Amino acid sequence: MLTNKNEQDPCLDCGACCASYRVSFYWAEADSLGIPDAMIEKLTPLHACLKGTNQALPHCQALSGEVGKAVKCNMYVNRPSPCRELQIGDDKCLRARARYGLPELPDLPDEAPVLTCEDT
Repeated sequence: MLTNKNEQDPCLDCGACCASYRVSFYWAEADSLGIPDAMIEKLTPLHACLKGTNQALPHCQALSGEVGKAVKCNMYVNRPSPCRELQIGDDKCLRARARYGLPELPDLPDEAPVLTCEDT
């Protein structure tokens, strides 16, 4: 997620997924991706999550900006698999957007490539 708005990539001004779900993953993934220890909370001996996401009102500490306006992931290149797997317009994306009262996603033009959060 970045700070520039772009009609073809709603992730650029959303951030709702980063402030809606616990981002948990196998602990070794953090090492392999170079995620700083300061960004990780241990859940079990085998699992960790990104700090800020293991609470009743999750908000990843790597997210800066205001949800629904302009946001940026401060560890985008090193983000774990749950962040990479979330797809623009999938069920989790739509539920997160609804939670923040964000409008429905615009239809992408037929000739435009299908974008994922991985592409931003």
